[in-house]
Amino acid sequence: MTPTIRPMRIQDAEAVANLAGQLGYTSTSIQIERRFRALEEIPDSQVLVALNGDGAVVGWLHVFAGHAIESEGQAEVGGLVVDVNARGQGIGKALLKAAEAWARTRGCVEMRIRSNTIRTDAHEFYMHLGYAILKSQNNFKKSLP
Repeated sequence: MTPTIRPMRIQDAEAVANLAGQLGYTSTSIQIERRFRALEEIPDSQVLVALNGDGAVVGWLHVFAGHAIESEGQAEVGGLVVDVNARGQGIGKALLKAAEAWARTRGCVEMRIRSNTIRTDAHEFYMHLGYAILKSQNNFKKSLP
């Protein structure tokens, strides 16, 4: 199956929320809608969805570009989910290829992906597509009141 890849629409919020829940990122469609509306205002951010032959959303990817003084432009995958029942059909690969093309149009010379150490299947997938492990690091968090 060759999925159709297109930018997310607000009507996709429920499907995106359901898919996010498959990886443990529980969100309501209202939360996804609110976040998506905020991301729409950022020109260097894009959410893509993959549609199956029936037009159902079976995957999504959020990509954003960043430019820093110490390095050339980079894009980062903020999230990538493919429906558990549709994995292994080229959907993730198609989403990543579309994100890479989008990043090139933003002047990015590199793509980055962060992946939880327990997601070994995802690591294999990324390496199969030419991504290499860059480093291991700690990820710090502070809640802002």
